[in-house]
Amino acid sequence: MKTPIFTGVATALITPFMNRAIDYEAFGAIIDNQLRAGVNALVICGTTGEASTLTDDEQIAAIEFAVNRVAGRIPVIAGAGSNDTEHAISLCKRSCEVGADALLIVTPYYNKTSQRGLIHMYTRIADSVNKPIILYNVPSRTGVNIEPETYAVLAEHPNICAIKEASGDFSKLVKTVSLVGDKLDVYSGNDDQVVPMLALGAKGVISVLSNVLPEKTVEMCDRFFHGDVAGSAAIQCKYLPLINALFSDVNPIPVKEAMAMLGACAPEMREPLYPMDEAKKENLRRKLLDAGLNANC
Repeated sequence: MKTPIFTGVATALITPFMNRAIDYEAFGAIIDNQLRAGVNALVICGTTGEASTLTDDEQIAAIEFAVNRVAGRIPVIAGAGSNDTEHAISLCKRSCEVGADALLIVTPYYNKTSQRGLIHMYTRIADSVNKPIILYNVPSRTGVNIEPETYAVLAEHPNICAIKEASGDFSKLVKTVSLVGDKLDVYSGNDDQVVPMLALGAKGVISVLSNVLPEKTVEMCDRFFHGDVAGSAAIQCKYLPLINALFSDVNPIPVKEAMAMLGACAPEMREPLYPMDEAKKENLRRKLLDAGLNANC
């Protein structure tokens, strides 16, 4: 058994911008709010953090800023994946140098690869660092899917410790869990499937929802882990309309808009991301208000 990187909620944090630069004042305040809310870890520069439009130097600077702001209170997980293995290795090494506690590595997108290629790529990355690695499977974005048998091979590597599973395929998840046992922890990558995945043994969620509703996302996991499955499920169901609104456009467009509505940052994102249309934006505002949030900015 490998030591869990975290149990509960890791927020896939947005990266706030002002005039195209990272807004570190807003970033620090967002991190502080997450810490006050009791989240269990932070993911910096993942998909929700718009890593694909950050330069390498910007990405490493954002990770270092978060590490310093968190100051060891919870794990900081650095998004460091790429569709170029050498680039991913470089990002991983640099993220470790600035103090990241763990690494989130997405499958290669666009050029993709075979299952044998995935094993080779992830093994090379894991051999290059001494930090725990979370494999990130999100085939709707990358066009490549990590198969259960591939997870089983990768589970043997001492630095490969967990999975962020966002395929939505529960049959595949059951097979994966049966093959890897306690060699890989599983985290939900979908906010609308947290409780079902916890029921299948997941250790928590890497969440977009917890950008705007961190306390309730933490409570959803805590209730489950303390045996109140019905209470956990009730939270999942109560906030499903908000979750759906947060994914009514390409992530992270809606959550960036939502955070702006809550006064946490400017509604600025990097192209090709583009603001939501007014109907979707108004629906998002209504769902934030229905959730008890002051979305008046």
